[in-house]
Amino acid sequence: MANKLETIGKSSTGMDENVAALLAVLFMPVTSIIFFFIEKDSKFVKFHALQSGIISVGLFVLGFVFGLIPVIGWILALLLPLLSFVLYIFMLIKAYQGEWLELPIVGEIAMKNSEI
Repeated sequence: MANKLETIGKSSTGMDENVAALLAVLFMPVTSIIFFFIEKDSKFVKFHALQSGIISVGLFVLGFVFGLIPVIGWILALLLPLLSFVLYIFMLIKAYQGEWLELPIVGEIAMKNSEI
């Protein structure tokens, strides 16, 4: 769905939607959970909060699983933080730009469950 918000409105927190979405991603999963539950007006903020929360938990689990697999898993576990950081920066930029960044699988789940 990677399109932009037509107009950036206010969220129920009193912040602009893009700033609230950025904060939801910034300290994930903590702020993701907080913004997902306190946001009442903006589907955009709820979407980014839920998507970043799912991603952060998924990356943690993936890192744990990679750590259990000898050699190849350890190599992948070493690369995971770099790839996670790149994804994190990309998600921050897209949230601040007001874009609906729908990541594969996770984005669809977040879109379905971010209804207000």
